[in-house]
Amino acid sequence: MSDLMQEQTGAFDQAEIDSSKTMAGLAYLIFFLPLLVCPQSKYARFHANQALLLLIVSIAGTIILSLIPVIGWFLMPLFGLFIFVLFVMGLINGFNGRAKRLPVFGKFDILK
Repeated sequence: MSDLMQEQTGAFDQAEIDSSKTMAGLAYLIFFLPLLVCPQSKYARFHANQALLLLIVSIAGTIILSLIPVIGWFLMPLFGLFIFVLFVMGLINGFNGRAKRLPVFGKFDILK
């Protein structure tokens, strides 16, 4: 397993994780919520970044697949399932206090 996909919880202070894990989990519902409620928390910002990446990929993938006739329409439900699985993984990791990047595209950092 690559270094990017391994758990990165050790990079954050345990007290910060404990105080921000609710916001980190909620980031997957509304990605900017942790940025407004606890802007100083690096742990919440990590999950807000992962949620933003998930949102961008889901919108871009849906647009691209909707433009491809027939094959794209058949692939759309599989793509939706893939996004849903990543959403649940992120949600669980956020609420459980783990900092794990999402597979495939989680290695990118949009929010610094």
